[in-house]
Amino acid sequence: MPNHPTPAPADRPVEYSLARRLSAEFVGTLWLVLAGCGTAVLAATATAESGGSALFVGVGYLGVALAFGLAVTTMAYGLGHVSGGHFNPAVSLGLAMAGRLGWRQLPTYFLAQLGGAITGAAIVFAVASGRDGFDAADGFATNGYGAASPQGYAMTAALVTEFVLTAVFVVVILGATDSAAPKGFAPLAIGLTLTVVHLISIPVTNTSVNPARSIAPALFAGGTALSQVWLFVLAPLAGGLVAGVAYKALFASPTDPATLQDASRT
Repeated sequence: MPNHPTPAPADRPVEYSLARRLSAEFVGTLWLVLAGCGTAVLAATATAESGGSALFVGVGYLGVALAFGLAVTTMAYGLGHVSGGHFNPAVSLGLAMAGRLGWRQLPTYFLAQLGGAITGAAIVFAVASGRDGFDAADGFATNGYGAASPQGYAMTAALVTEFVLTAVFVVVILGATDSAAPKGFAPLAIGLTLTVVHLISIPVTNTSVNPARSIAPALFAGGTALSQVWLFVLAPLAGGLVAGVAYKALFASPTDPATLQDASRT
């Protein structure tokens, strides 16, 4: 008789190895950057000539916001049961602060997410480089403040925006995956929240709330984007940390918290 693995009980999720969980974080973050930043670079600023005048045919802020939201929703449903579906160092830090992720796993999650983000940005760069006149320094979905802000917002405005919106995003993630929350809807709530976050903050910073998403395109763009990336690392991490502490103290269910592996199941 061949040996088959014993299936896990219906009320207990399958335990995946660390290697598989890190692979899921790598692929999920890759898709987030490819879909979100790819939409911003390839589809949000396209123009076409019509009767001698430029005609805007890009997807605009709304399209980019939807791209990021849909990317995290699809991967949370697709791979959330493997790794928890963080795809963001600030989310991983917040979940660790709330007791949802082991501290020993945190650095490995960070590295997998950063690797995925850089790979996603490299794919976008390879495609965008096929367009005549493309220069990553002129716009590669990077984040910035001051002259590098899409609408000229100052550093303080960028700092407040990234900190507050990351904290809200992580609170929603913690709440949607709480054991008391409705089952099966966590990825949808998370994706919708990320969409709203982008609608608010694209004009201010081009929206980070994710250090890996910020670092990756900045490496290709260089210059101002790379010199300002510190804000888009520190502010989201601080927001995630505060959200993790606050949720655990104020809102956490008295029963054991669910992981996204459980919360994404019906």
